[in-house]
Amino acid sequence: MEGTEQQALEQMQGMDPNMMEPTVESLGFIDQMGMYFQDGGFFMIIIAAVWVIGLVIALERFLKLNKLDVDGSSFMNELQRYVLSNDIQGAIRVCSGSVAALPKVLQSGLKRATQSMDQVQNAIDATALEVIPKVERRLNYLSLIANIATLLGLLGTIFGLIQSFEAVAAADPAEKAEMLSNGISKAMLTTAAGLIVAISLMVLHSVLSSKADRIVNSIDEFAVKLLDLIGTKKEKDQVA
Repeated sequence: MEGTEQQALEQMQGMDPNMMEPTVESLGFIDQMGMYFQDGGFFMIIIAAVWVIGLVIALERFLKLNKLDVDGSSFMNELQRYVLSNDIQGAIRVCSGSVAALPKVLQSGLKRATQSMDQVQNAIDATALEVIPKVERRLNYLSLIANIATLLGLLGTIFGLIQSFEAVAAADPAEKAEMLSNGISKAMLTTAAGLIVAISLMVLHSVLSSKADRIVNSIDEFAVKLLDLIGTKKEKDQVA
């Protein structure tokens, strides 16, 4: 047994130190990501910073859109009961109790309910022009950052390939193939990172844009319904 252990120790001592390094397969997921990040070089840091900026914007927009969103059908049904019962002030109070975009727009129309329909329309349009840009604010930045991440990944790969070819040019001919393959694999890491960042941010942009469009569409839909409701109510009052 002692002879076997001694032989194994001698074999380990005679091995190439590079063979003793952990392979990608032997590492955990976190360790692999850390190794890839380190091998990617300086451009990995830039891409990571761009990703953080995009995620911060996406989080801020998500929280803001949640505040601006409301169930339009339920809210309109509640307003309709107040309007039909001639309690315009009650309807205004309901709108005042919400920070969402739709109630703010409808509230401006209700405040002009005793005036002409043109004035009601103008009040709604003016408030909608004020509110809608707040709903869509900074969403275009996400698509811009996604494109920037993709280009940074490609740029990092190009710089990595340039460095690899420069290193291979001065290397021993027997080592050129191995050095070139290692250099190319490391250079491609920035492209992969850039695409991962771009894909994630484009998905977030799509989700948030859909939510913003739904809010804007609800403003358009229920503003028209409010105008029709107020107009119908005025006609009934005139007939009575």
